[in-house]
Amino acid sequence: MASESSLVHAYDVVIVGAGIIGLTIARHFLISSDLSVAIIDKNVPCSGATGAGQGYLWMIYKAPGSVIWDLSQRSHQLWKMLAQSLEEEGLDPMVELGWKKCGSILIGRTEEESDMLKGRVKKLCEAGLKAEYLSRSELIKKEPDLLVDRYSAAAFLPDDCQFDARRTVAYIEKTNRKFAAKGRYTEFYNDPVKRFIRSDTNGEVKAVQTSNNTIYSKKAVIVAAGCWTGSLMQDLFSNLEMDLHVPIKPRKGHLLVLENFNSLQLNHGLMEAGYLNHPTISDVESSHPQQNLSVSMTANIDAAGNLLLGSSREFVGFNTDLDESVVNHIWKRAGEFFPKLKVLSLSDLSAIRKVRTGLRPYMPDGKPVIGPVPGLSNVFLAAGHEGCGLSMALGTAEMIVDMVLGNPEKVDSTAFSVNKVG
Repeated sequence: MASESSLVHAYDVVIVGAGIIGLTIARHFLISSDLSVAIIDKNVPCSGATGAGQGYLWMIYKAPGSVIWDLSQRSHQLWKMLAQSLEEEGLDPMVELGWKKCGSILIGRTEEESDMLKGRVKKLCEAGLKAEYLSRSELIKKEPDLLVDRYSAAAFLPDDCQFDARRTVAYIEKTNRKFAAKGRYTEFYNDPVKRFIRSDTNGEVKAVQTSNNTIYSKKAVIVAAGCWTGSLMQDLFSNLEMDLHVPIKPRKGHLLVLENFNSLQLNHGLMEAGYLNHPTISDVESSHPQQNLSVSMTANIDAAGNLLLGSSREFVGFNTDLDESVVNHIWKRAGEFFPKLKVLSLSDLSAIRKVRTGLRPYMPDGKPVIGPVPGLSNVFLAAGHEGCGLSMALGTAEMIVDMVLGNPEKVDSTAFSVNKVG
């Protein structure tokens, strides 16, 4: 029963979570159907993982034939189509989305890594992408400021792109809000979800109750709450006397941002080969070894000219506090690839330095859960993308909307089924 003090609303689709996944699902419903959509969040967009992201839409570190490959490739195709459609409308994708066709380079520095990259380039080409293997001398020409030694080599995808998450979210919100005047779209921000309300007749979820509102759903409820999805579903299901374990947990990341930094020339997006397996910093180096801290070099210049350096991963619960020791690890690792950074002190850059922290929604099997919840046919999950939420968002949105509307799937969703969750 709805709380007497709450306001009552009704929409066809109710989405819990206003990160990049929830917002793009809302957009896809609005532009591809005549359904009305409400989106709910305990905070505002870009206050979580989405706002802390590096914004790269790179296929370079994804493996052809892996579970997430087809979804990633479809999503990247949709992002590129969106950028192209903006150009056709006379808009600049760089301005609207922070869009850049940067190309990406995956760097190997050992004989073993170089051999691995040769095999990766072969597979990427077989999968239909334009990919090149860069020898030591070719890598120097591409990135003169990069430290290149005897065994250095790289895989190069010239067509990889990136965007700015904040600009992109603002554009998607602007698109969604055009439907508000037609009564098809409403945002309920800063309004935490309290519980699901089930129908007495068929047991399906008929409404979502928040702190201030009761929002009825006529067709579907989508839960896209990132790393909070697991605990949220557990709380909601305990009220329904049902049990669903979604093993999503937060994996914290730091991203170092140096604004308008022109002391380093970067021509592409760069990533070290170690990013593929996230090696843990040894107990000697790490002040918190129990957190399984890993730091791998990633570097790119965004549309505003800022240098973005990553990438850290650690399990510290829902703590998003800035940890200077992790920032120092990121800076030290970057210096091992760029000699120009080694001669600079991070403390001397405080005037232009910012740090973003966020919680990636980690799944133990490395793939998101996307699909209907067993026993609740009108409730769908779309979460657990970890560090790929930005890049997989449009493909995920298309997949969820096709499921709800009963359309043929563009990408096989079997591997992402909620049924496979323990």
